[in-house]
Amino acid sequence: MYTSESTKYPHTAEIGQRSRILVVEDEELIREMLVLALEEEGYGVVSATDGRLAVEYLKSYELNSPELSFDLVILDLMLPHINGLDICRLIRFQGNPVPILMLSAKGSETDRVLGLEVGADDYLTKPFSMRELVARCRALLRRQRLSCLPQLPVLQYKDVTLYPQECRVLVRSQEVNLSPKEFRLLELFMSYARRVWSREQLLDQVWGPDFVGDSKTVDVHIRWLREKLEIDPSRPEYVVTVRGFGYRFG
Repeated sequence: MYTSESTKYPHTAEIGQRSRILVVEDEELIREMLVLALEEEGYGVVSATDGRLAVEYLKSYELNSPELSFDLVILDLMLPHINGLDICRLIRFQGNPVPILMLSAKGSETDRVLGLEVGADDYLTKPFSMRELVARCRALLRRQRLSCLPQLPVLQYKDVTLYPQECRVLVRSQEVNLSPKEFRLLELFMSYARRVWSREQLLDQVWGPDFVGDSKTVDVHIRWLREKLEIDPSRPEYVVTVRGFGYRFG
């Protein structure tokens, strides 16, 4: 059974950004639930009922409206006319790097490996919850956006300097040792200075959509990070609490 788990999902898309998603699913109920869940997240959604129509959509949007090309393709494996594996192969043969999330009732390791080997970026076995699907879509879109950004050799704010490629941090000219989660938190904060992040958003960005646990783990890592960055951790100037919302940097 496909469950939405909630009528609204946390919306983490950047303001002014509207990613476009192509949903290719021949089962009407599943297709309608996918479109509804994704549109509630603020995404622009185009749906196709079979493989042939999906290929036509991909060609039409990319040739006639390049600025409206798709940012993500959700692709069912078993489709009329052209199956999902062949569509995936065609997309990659044409050099299209669009992220592909493959859906299938076939959940064996062999089926998952085959889907990934032909070019899918992620594989979700039916039945699944809409909440998990939306989380996986967010992760794929975020990964795609980050891959398109120029990699800054150095991130710096006041007395804190972070070297992403070296996994190294200097605080007031002294090198400090951060755990992997602390480093990723700091890198995220410094990449989006002044932006407010909720605990749920930080869990999604740093721990990943598959994290199972208490959101208070964020508070614990924030406390550890403050102890290494701040002159007075009880009065932070870098990692600041925004009451009722979350945390921001600077």
